Amino acid sequence: MTEPSEYVRRLPVGERIPFPADGIPLWEAFPYEGDLRIKVLEEPVLPEPPRRGEAGPDSCASCTRPDSEFLWTDEHWRLHGEHGALPAMVLLVPRGHHDLLDLPAERAAELGGMLQRVERAIRTLGGIARVHVNKWGDGGAHLHVFLIARPEGMVQMRGTCLPLWDDVLPKLPDEVWAASARAIAAAMAKDGGTAHV
Repeated sequence: MTEPSEYVRRLPVGERIPFPADGIPLWEAFPYEGDLRIKVLEEPVLPEPPRRGEAGPDSCASCTRPDSEFLWTDEHWRLHGEHGALPAMVLLVPRGHHDLLDLPAERAAELGGMLQRVERAIRTLGGIARVHVNKWGDGGAHLHVFLIARPEGMVQMRGTCLPLWDDVLPKLPDEVWAASARAIAAAMAKDGGTAHV
């Protein structure tokens, strides 16, 4: 596409947008306070620049990463860990170079069960109230589904702002993250596949 869509043409590009009276910055779960303002929308970029891995498996960091860099792998799926501030943030990725739109029917049929399996593995850590599942896909052309643990009792972190909290809280100590990664990998391996940590 080289011309903005009708939706994009209606946006207030270049104008200052006021906060809505009930917008996210007023939610209890929003981790920031103080004087904030909404960024001015920039002109659309069309065609959009390619995502990482858009040229195929040889250009994809997920495809070229060895199994040893994942927490757990099996014949069709791999689980990558992100060392952050929350108790667990992992990415479930298919072994094959696919995005959700072109995920083969067999892998698509497995996806729901795999998400449940990963959530169960994360919950073995204890003290986890919820596991949020997110798929964005703007950075990479290889499907990657985030599963993010919200600590039990931290109701202020509920909902869509949980990844923002991961950005501002102190990072987990290396040894705590390593123990969590081993526990998640071991829980996944109980039902098959290989733990790599």
